[in-house]
Order: sequence, then structure tokens, then C-alpha cells
Amino acid sequence: MLKFLSIRDFVIVASLELDFSSGFTALTGETGAGKSILIDALSLALGERGDGAMVRAGCERAEISAEFDIAQLSNLQSWLAEQELEGDEGVCLMRRVLDAGGRSRGFINGRSATLQQMREAGEHLLDIHGQHAHQSLLRPDAQRDLLDSHAGLQADVLNVTTAFKAWQTLHRRRLQLEQNAEAVAAERELLLFQRRELEALNFAASEWEVLQSEHARLSHASSLLETAQFGVEVLSESESACLGQLNALTTRLRAGLEFDAGLQDSLTMLESAQNDIQEAVYALRHYQQKLDADPQLLREQERRLADVVEAARKYRVQPEQLPQALKNIVMRLEELGGSDDMAELTKQDKALHDSYQAAAKKLSITRTQAAKTLSEEITTAMQTLAMQGGQFAVQLTALPEGNAYGLETVEFQVAANQGTPLRNLAKVASGGELSRISLAIQVAASRAATVPTLIFDEVDSGIGGRVAEIVGDLLKQLGTRYQVMCVTHLPQVAAKADAQWQVSKAAQNGTTLSHIRVLAANERV
Repeated sequence: MLKFLSIRDFVIVASLELDFSSGFTALTGETGAGKSILIDALSLALGERGDGAMVRAGCERAEISAEFDIAQLSNLQSWLAEQELEGDEGVCLMRRVLDAGGRSRGFINGRSATLQQMREAGEHLLDIHGQHAHQSLLRPDAQRDLLDSHAGLQADVLNVTTAFKAWQTLHRRRLQLEQNAEAVAAERELLLFQRRELEALNFAASEWEVLQSEHARLSHASSLLETAQFGVEVLSESESACLGQLNALTTRLRAGLEFDAGLQDSLTMLESAQNDIQEAVYALRHYQQKLDADPQLLREQERRLADVVEAARKYRVQPEQLPQALKNIVMRLEELGGSDDMAELTKQDKALHDSYQAAAKKLSITRTQAAKTLSEEITTAMQTLAMQGGQFAVQLTALPEGNAYGLETVEFQVAANQGTPLRNLAKVASGGELSRISLAIQVAASRAATVPTLIFDEVDSGIGGRVAEIVGDLLKQLGTRYQVMCVTHLPQVAAKADAQWQVSKAAQNGTTLSHIRVLAANERV
């Protein structure tokens, strides 16, 4: 519910800070004192369009901030999370800044927000019922939701919606396949050929590096053998081989040790080199024995490389990406299904359609009874609100194919006077009548209202006496379930309120300003 409202330099308000409580609050005051300014300010904070004329004369900007307790509004909390507009737990702060040039900025929980986002949030927070204000009850979806909520049909509607979406998803897929049967068949045939071709290649990504390495080795086998042989000869087998020279040198050094021990270090290093060279000779000979210079094997490797490169070129991928290309082909084939899948798809389509129809027909039966009950309740309420002979009806119009909400549309219709035909609620001419009808609807369906705060702007227009007292009783009844505020001129209505605020205006330093104050019990009398 609304907890706090701050208004700065708006119309004829210089500065106003208001704390709100639950129950029914009446706003009273003389005509032109600024009672509707509070409602206009709230509307602006919740995304309604504004213009520079709303900024108080001589000021640069107007600013409206509203704080709401949303601890019980799980739907709004989820919406804020989806929009990344969360604030403190259980709190929603709405702020609107409007400059004298007509530009405005909106904020939700301190984050910049579009007017559309502010309006969407506002639809969860309060409804304003007045002669000149937008009302959620005029929206067809809101009328349907109110009827379903009043009858406790939310779970049934959810089942219908789920069944409809499942059927539509499969139905669209079947139609797409039917409309593109030839193209699908051609694509399937091509994909099957490609899958067989790549499966026959039997290529793994890890094979590519090994294949390149092996081919490089085999293609240079002769040169590698010559290199190894040359090494053996230089180190061991030629007349001037390194090992022979080292052996001769080490023999002379050992003989020289008898005369000078200082040769020992040189001898040790040469003996180590002699051992290393001998190991190198053994390694080169082993390499010669191991190296395979089979031309047939080389040709096989070259053919394998050529096949892989050709496939990669054909499928426009790198060679190592060929296995992933095969996976993509298999996945696409699964999506298309086999040629025998169409019959099964048609069967599934019919089964899901039948399931949707069954759930929707069950909803229609209950919804029809609920429409009758709600029509009677609201018609009865209208008789007490100076609308004798008036009639209210919930019209259900069949939809041949149905939609996500059932097999019918919901429309609220009303006849304000006896003998006049029923018309769409949105086309009711009198603003006062529309306000009172809205009040009757809210009272009849109060346990199913989706917003915590209801504001009524002069719903007592054109009535008085006993009827005015009844309106006060109805508003007080609503105040036990919701936070209710009402702008009124009638003492019968104001007397029923839990609290009464007086709106007045006075000149200060040559400027007219509006003020609001809470009246004590004796002041209310």
C-alpha cells in the first residue's frame, strides 16, 4: 500500500509530505482547493504523461516521490527483478521529475525507468477511479482477470494457458513441415548423404595433428636416413671419426698423467664427451633401424590428408572442425524427423488440441456460472447507488478457435437506467455513473482485487441523502480489505472514513498555495 508521498513545486503545492495509513481516508475541501492535485501527483509518479504547465509558476521543476509497501505483492517483486529494478526488500520507490520545459525523468527504486515501466509497475500498486482518469476496469484483460479471480479460477486458467501454448507450439511445427514438405524432404536427403559421407571418412579431431606429423616424417624419410648415416660416419665410422680421434687423445693424456697430474681435469671432460658421443652413435643407429621409408605407407598418408582437406573445403570448415560438422548434421536431422514422423506429429497435434479443448470447456462452464453470479451481485449494488433500474452483465463471446485464456472473450456491459440497452462499460457516457459502477464492481469483487490501494475521485457526484450514506458504508467496507482514499464533498461519506484530511488553499506573499492537514475528531464534526 501507499506509505509516503512527497510533492515539490507541483501546480499550487510548494512542499508537501504525507504519511498514509490503512483503512478509509476521506479528502475534503472547497472546490478548487487542490483535492485532485494529490491524485494528479500520484498519477504522474506512476507514469502518466505530464507537461510543463504542471510545474509551479516560477519554479524550474516539479518532483513527486511515492513510497509503497510491496511485501505482499509477489507479482510486482518478480516483475521488478525481471526488469532489474529491485530496491530494498518489501519497498518500491517511485519518483518523477518534470521540468518547466516539459521534459521528465522517471525512477524506480533509484534506477532510471521509462514511462512504460512506471505504468506497468503502477498497475500493480493502485487503481484510480474517477470521472476523468484511466481505469483498469475498462481494459478487456482486466475484466477477464477480475471475473476469474472473483470465481477462484486462476488455477484453471493456468491449465488452459499451458495446454494452449503446448498445442500451438506443436501445431505451428506441423503446419511448417506441411507447407515446406518438398523443401524439407530435399534437405533431409542432402543431410543424410552428408552424414553418410562424413561417417565414412571416420575422422576425429585428434587425428589431424598426428596425421600431419606422420606425413611430414614419412615424406622426408630418405633425407632423415641420410642425415643419421652421416652422423654415424662422422662420429664413429670414417677414417677421421670423432671417436677415433678422442680415443687417441685420451690414451696420450693418460700417459702424460705420469709426469703431470694437472692433465686430469682435461682427461675427465674428454672421457665424458667420449661417452656422450658413443651414446649418440647408438641412438642414431637405433633411429635408422626404426625409421620406415615405406613409399606405400607415404602414399596412404597423402591420400588420407587429401580426403580430409577436400571434406573440410566442401563443408567450409577447418579440418579439425569436421567432427562438429557431423554433429550439427545429426542434430538437424533429428529436428526434421523422419518421413514417417508426419503421421505421428499429426496424431500428437490432435491429442494436444483435444487436451486444450477439454480444459477450456471446463473453464467455460465455471466461467459462465461465475459471470451470472457477478452480474447479479453488481446489478444489486447499483440499485443502492442512485442507479435504480440499472443493470450490469458480464458478456461472454465465443471464440471459435479459442486463445490462451479460454474459448470466449469477457466484456463488462452496463445499462445505467431502466429501459436502456446494455453497452460496453468503456462507452458509458456519464463520468459519475462510471465511477459509481466501478465502486459497485470493486465492492462485489473486493476479495479478488489485484491492487492494494483504491482511490475514488468524487464518486458521490450527483447523489445525496440516504444514497450518499450508502456510498460511505461501501467505501468503509472496502477499507477493511484495502487502503481506500476518496475525494468527496458529502458529509455522509466523510463521516464514514477512518481519517479525514482537509485540503485548503491560501495566499502567501502574493502566491496561492495548497495545503493538506489531518483533522482531529472534533474538527471532523
